[in-house]
Amino acid sequence: MKSGGAKPVLMAVVLLAAAGLGWLTFDRLQGRTGSGGGARGLQPVPVEVAPIRQEPIAQRRMFSGELEALAEFVVAPKVAGRVERVLVNIADTVRRDQVVAELDNGEYVQAVAQARADLEVARANLSEARSSLETADREFERTASLLKRGIASDSEFDAASQERMVKKAQLTVAEAQVAKANAALQAANIRLGYTQVTANWTGGDNGRTVAERYVDEGQTVAANAPLLLIVDMDPIVGVVYVTERDYARLEPGQKVTLTTDAYPEETFTGRIDRIAPVFRKTTRQARIEMRVDNPQYRLKPGMFIRASVVLTRLADATIVPEQALTRRNDCYGVFIVNEDGHSVAWREVGVGIHEGSRVQITGEGLTGRVVTLGQQLVDDGSPITIPAETRDKDDGEADN
Repeated sequence: MKSGGAKPVLMAVVLLAAAGLGWLTFDRLQGRTGSGGGARGLQPVPVEVAPIRQEPIAQRRMFSGELEALAEFVVAPKVAGRVERVLVNIADTVRRDQVVAELDNGEYVQAVAQARADLEVARANLSEARSSLETADREFERTASLLKRGIASDSEFDAASQERMVKKAQLTVAEAQVAKANAALQAANIRLGYTQVTANWTGGDNGRTVAERYVDEGQTVAANAPLLLIVDMDPIVGVVYVTERDYARLEPGQKVTLTTDAYPEETFTGRIDRIAPVFRKTTRQARIEMRVDNPQYRLKPGMFIRASVVLTRLADATIVPEQALTRRNDCYGVFIVNEDGHSVAWREVGVGIHEGSRVQITGEGLTGRVVTLGQQLVDDGSPITIPAETRDKDDGEADN
């Protein structure tokens, strides 16, 4: 009896539980239908909004590159020798034609002494040749006089004339030997001067900086072996490489803004100076050179840079936050808050310049405010609520 009476009670409990679960499921389905389909209008969607603005905007492009010296000059001796002194070091400033190194000059001093002695010998030979010519001239004149008087014969006159010509030739040779010895002395002095190695670059400023030092005292170097690298760092050159997409929008004179890892909080300004007329075949990029003033030498060759260039600038454009853009049916658009402030309207737009978190849009009826958060929950005409405005309204009623 007891077990037979418990079964109806248990069945009743199961039926009541099933009915409750069914009602709960129906209620949830009703709520889900109201939030998705035609009943969406019954439940306003909370969204965030931002104003549509009319203001300037610029299209910027960021390029990565490095700094290079405006000019480089390698100091090298014109003669071989042992390095006795290097008078400058890395980071020193040098002036044009300043002596920066000295080579052992003993051999070249001896060469100058030898050349000077050869010149003295040549001059002595020249003096002897002149004296001999003077003697020959007097003998020729005496013989000519005797020939007129019939005392000297024609053969004696011919011999005196021949001797005179020989002495003239010897004088010419002696003069040439003096010239040759003098040239040899000058060449020896020049080679001796080459042991004083100077920084004699041409063009640019009179002051430059030592970037690298390749030798130390005591080393023996060959002629034209590099001793120092001297660079011109003011102005300095920024180099970037651009693709075809950006190449056509760049031109000499455009302003650029540079940043470096060395000075992350600072920006440096410059301008585009040169644009390469050809592209590299391997990368399909063209070299762009930017000129940047560097009076304090803070920027160094080899530094990594990021260069920002304004490609396009609009003085008056329709601007919205980038997060307001929505893509529906392969088209870009925005949801604009209607005048009642409680619903939205869909507007297809054209997308223009991006600058940071702002974007330029074009289209019709683009005034007021746009939805920036919650677009995925609304459609054209959907009701909305703006939580911030709701809180402000509730606070005002509470104060009253």
